[in-house]
Amino acid sequence: MTESINAKALDILKNSEQIFSPEQIRKAITDVAAKLNHDFDIPDVKTPPLVLSIMGGAAIFTGQLLPYLTFPLEFDFIHVSRYGNEEYGGEFIWKVIPRQNVINRTVIVLDDILDEGQTLLHVRDKLIDMGAAKVVIAVFADKQTGATKPIRADYVGLDVPNQFVIGFGMDIGGFWRNLPDIRVLTKEL
Repeated sequence: MTESINAKALDILKNSEQIFSPEQIRKAITDVAAKLNHDFDIPDVKTPPLVLSIMGGAAIFTGQLLPYLTFPLEFDFIHVSRYGNEEYGGEFIWKVIPRQNVINRTVIVLDDILDEGQTLLHVRDKLIDMGAAKVVIAVFADKQTGATKPIRADYVGLDVPNQFVIGFGMDIGGFWRNLPDIRVLTKEL
């Protein structure tokens, strides 16, 4: 069984090609950090922003971004899923809600990719319903679908093509979130 899982994962990698290198990714992260620092490094802020990372895809983006942020912040994470074991659609499931108080706070939501936008729209609306004063969205990647999305990101690291992308937190079937680059699938598997 392990050999077939490993063979499947290696087949995915073999049928992909790099579109962004680790160096390009690092630059995108520092660019997002610089913009966030510019907007949130404000002297005498009474309540620092709350940074919420959406697990699991945003884990790598969050871990790379946080050390570059120079303003005081509080950190927490949420886990919301729309897909479960399916590729598309479905009901939103909140596995972890914020443990930090969001009432009257600016909340900076970090996610790996803005695809169709339904999940991020749901997260933003839920946080506003919970009492957040303002919700700001920062995504590592914005997929250029050509369609109108119900939400826009305030901060974007990279624009990616309307193809299935893997690496740097984005997976296929649970594989390859750990890649240091961004790749597109070159063949349907």
